[in-house]
Order: sequence, then structure tokens, then C-alpha cells
Amino acid sequence: MERRLLERNKVSTTVYLSVPGGKFRRCRARNLSAMGVFLELDSLGLPAGSVVNLVFAVTLDDTVRLHRRKAVVAHVHENGAGLMMQGRARYGRSQKRRSESGSV
Repeated sequence: MERRLLERNKVSTTVYLSVPGGKFRRCRARNLSAMGVFLELDSLGLPAGSVVNLVFAVTLDDTVRLHRRKAVVAHVHENGAGLMMQGRARYGRSQKRRSESGSV
């Protein structure tokens, strides 16, 4: 049974992960949604509930854009970890309707 709120899309992009104040580790994102990501990595060494910093390196033509997000480790498997994104205000239906109607 699917428990995710938003559908995840298969990707293969570079993501850099660190614990606050620690060094970044390079890993690969295998699926991604607005609220979560699965990172393929050997050994995370962090329990579920740990907060981490993520930097997504997105290449568009000749430009590399860095997208920084905080995330919480949701689950750990032998081949990677599922993370839930933090740090962005959720854009609910009522906010969307107001912005579409011109009032904010």
C-alpha cells in the first residue's frame, strides 16, 4: 500500500549530504518528490529521525544550480536511505486558490 502523499519520480542526480557541521558526502538520488528523496549510499550511519543537509546539483545547459534543503532520515536500508524534506512552507489549497484569484 502506497503511503506517500506525493508521487516520486525516478531520477539519477548527484546529491551531497552532510550532518550539520560535518563534511559532505556525494551520493545519488534514485527517486524524488517535492517532500522526499531516496538516496543510494553505502553506509549512512545515522538513525531514523536524524536531520541532515542536502545539496542537489542540477545541470541546465552550461549552468549548475545548487538547491539546498534540510531533511530528516525517515528510513535506512542496506542500499540507501529515504529522507523527508524540511524547511519549505507547504503550499496548501487555500493559499493556491487565493494566489490564482489575485489576492494573497
